[in-house]
Amino acid sequence: MYTLTAGQQTNFLSTDFMAVATDSTISSAAVDGAINIVKIKSAGTGGADGTHANINIRGDGTAGKVSVTVSSGAISAVTVTAKGSGYTFGYIRLADIVAAGATNLTGAELDCIIEPKGGHGFNAVEELGGFFVMLNTNFEGSETSNSGDFTVANDFRRVALVRDPKSGGSAATANTLRGMKVVRFAASPTPGTFVIDEEINQATTGAVGKVVEWDPTNRLLYYVQTRYNDEGLDTNGNLTAFSGANVISGINSSATGTPSTSTETVDNVSLTSGYASSELDADVGDVMYVENRAPITRASDQTENVKLIIEF
Repeated sequence: MYTLTAGQQTNFLSTDFMAVATDSTISSAAVDGAINIVKIKSAGTGGADGTHANINIRGDGTAGKVSVTVSSGAISAVTVTAKGSGYTFGYIRLADIVAAGATNLTGAELDCIIEPKGGHGFNAVEELGGFFVMLNTNFEGSETSNSGDFTVANDFRRVALVRDPKSGGSAATANTLRGMKVVRFAASPTPGTFVIDEEINQATTGAVGKVVEWDPTNRLLYYVQTRYNDEGLDTNGNLTAFSGANVISGINSSATGTPSTSTETVDNVSLTSGYASSELDADVGDVMYVENRAPITRASDQTENVKLIIEF
């Protein structure tokens, strides 16, 4: 009916699912209402042995014919010699089999298998029940073409599918986008060593966040501010942004750093007065699917292949 390329097998073949596609050559050759298969439901008894040909397939179609082979008085095989067209139901009369030469045959019954609308192979997706959609993607290292977009310094355990995300108020079109906020520290005083997943706060503003990655070479601290106490909400339950050249401290590491006030691009991160917002707009787009998985630890030479199966 169709053939999967090596790439399709790699991307869309799993233990329980495989891709379905309609082959244009097969589709164009399909005949609507043709009957290609006839099954023996009851072989019958007492018929004259031999192959009896030119037996009509009756029903609402035309030109369908079969030959019937009788061995030891019972039907042993049925061959479709003309598949016909236009059938939505079909049957083969016992009287026609007898008239074709299977004298005295009784109790025989044959079933005509009706193909899907358009014919076998006309619409492979519908014929094979392809009502799932598989999405496949690879997470390759840190996605080096957009450094820092997908960190290798931390693990991940949730995969989601978002429809129509935006970046800067417009439709997101880049291959990868950074979902973390970033602050760059001034070279002096030398910032401490922050650790991943620790709470950070800024006493002057009351801002609270959580470390995702610390890049000591470029003095870039990647962080998130979630809607939970000690991870994004301040003591009053508000989400207050980190801002200004106010010292940021790590709760577990006791590291401190003073944000830079420079507007610059460092390691593909565009900073304004020392800060960079997430490249993904918050609370924009429709979350269509979320899956929680066991923690996956990442590495710069590692690729994770993720397949999502969605039923519509």
